[in-house]
Amino acid sequence: MKQLSRAVIAGLIASAATITALPSYAETYIVATGAASNSLQGRSAARFAEELQARLGEGDEVEFYADAQLGDEKELLQKLRLGTVQFTTISSIMTNVAPEFALFDMPFLVQDREHLKAIDREIVQTEFAPLAEKGGLHVISTWENGFRQITNNVRPIDKPSDLDGLKIRTPSSEWRVKMFSEWGANPTPMSFSEVFVALQTGTMDGQENPLTNIVGANFQEVQKYLSLTGHVYSPSYLTTGTDTWNGLSDDVKSAVDEAAASVQDWALAEGEKADDELIEKVRAAGVEVNEADKAAFIEASKPIYDAFAEEVEGGGDLVSRAQALAK
Repeated sequence: MKQLSRAVIAGLIASAATITALPSYAETYIVATGAASNSLQGRSAARFAEELQARLGEGDEVEFYADAQLGDEKELLQKLRLGTVQFTTISSIMTNVAPEFALFDMPFLVQDREHLKAIDREIVQTEFAPLAEKGGLHVISTWENGFRQITNNVRPIDKPSDLDGLKIRTPSSEWRVKMFSEWGANPTPMSFSEVFVALQTGTMDGQENPLTNIVGANFQEVQKYLSLTGHVYSPSYLTTGTDTWNGLSDDVKSAVDEAAASVQDWALAEGEKADDELIEKVRAAGVEVNEADKAAFIEASKPIYDAFAEEVEGGGDLVSRAQALAK
């Protein structure tokens, strides 16, 4: 019995030594996006995963999934809260987290990428991010999704009345639905991963997305017209769960912040550089391209701004402050 006790004690000591010798943490971090892998949003997420892995080194592993492999944006939000996915990019449906995020659904609000960075710095990080925290989410950085354009299979869209009766797919965004309803369309929220088939079968006449998403999902293969409206600039938010963020070490948080800041600069520059190239890709596929009458759309959008000021607390002030940040 005495020998057995010594053996047990020796085993425990050996086990303790082994445990002590292990790193203090060795984690797998999952970066996932519902966007197409060859869209700017997908490529930005992939670049973040690569940069984060480089900063973390071999002690941890970063896995990347695109093309809604782990779910669409709505499903990924839930996985962030559960902690089964650590990082994802969220765009239009952030309005479901806090209504103030609908500031970016206001038509023709964002003038250019420098304006976006100013809004991110002065409004998103200081006011919107704390609102997201209440919903169990931590917003790390604001990247580019892009200026949204309209495609369809019925006719070119020059002015709002050209949208009358068209079935247009939108994201699950209350304000995007209101906008297209105000312009006369029949908007239908739908998961991005379902849009190609909906356009191909005629379930939807058209859709609205940044050029990078249009080309990334090959919508030019099933659409006849591209109308350059630039009606909304959609950011893409690199987001994690609040519990996940609070559980990260300071070193990992620093690595995440550094990688995210680097990707923000890259994504905005890449988006601006790619606009003309993407238009030519769509045109080369046989799609008719036209410049819409933005003045007509801006005039038709006034009721959207009035509704935002009335329905969202402080909405009018948010719009005024955001507009004032434009150079």
